[in-house]
Amino acid sequence: MTDLSALWVPILVSGVFVFILSSLIHMVLPWHKNDYPRAPGEDKILDALRPLAIPPGAYFMPRPSNMKDMGSPEFIDKLKRGPVLMLQVRKNGPDSMGPRLVSWFLYSIVVTVFAALVAGSALPAGAPYLSVFHYIALTAFAGYSIALWQMSIWYDRPWILTIKSTVDGLIYALVTAGTFGWLWPR
Repeated sequence: MTDLSALWVPILVSGVFVFILSSLIHMVLPWHKNDYPRAPGEDKILDALRPLAIPPGAYFMPRPSNMKDMGSPEFIDKLKRGPVLMLQVRKNGPDSMGPRLVSWFLYSIVVTVFAALVAGSALPAGAPYLSVFHYIALTAFAGYSIALWQMSIWYDRPWILTIKSTVDGLIYALVTAGTFGWLWPR
């Protein structure tokens, strides 16, 4: 067993590496360039929604008021007429990347802490590189990727977006595992 306090260097270094790598993936490579295409008639859609002043939040439409309404002819007709959509409304104005980047870095640290807790509970100081790599990679992959799949299963997020994010998560997990294997306490 390796105490978490002995793993802060690999936790922080791998968090920095993942942050830098994810920035390169999203800003330099064209991998995610077309993840969210422009909606047909975007200006008309925005003009139609603007007067409604929908507050920021996540919405599902049409949405029944209760389970009984789901089977009503009126609700089924709404579903047939469409559109059926999920709508994520963000606050108006320019987006500030600073808080999002800080949150992403903290998230990568949290994923890495959980990976360190799993590996640290199973492996002693001086454990072989491949053993450390194995535990860290599996746990970090789960933290970065597997929870994303439910968005495609339940909320119709395009599977291609989930697959791309899963590949990103695999890359982050491998970088995290390599960093831990390199910096694991001897």
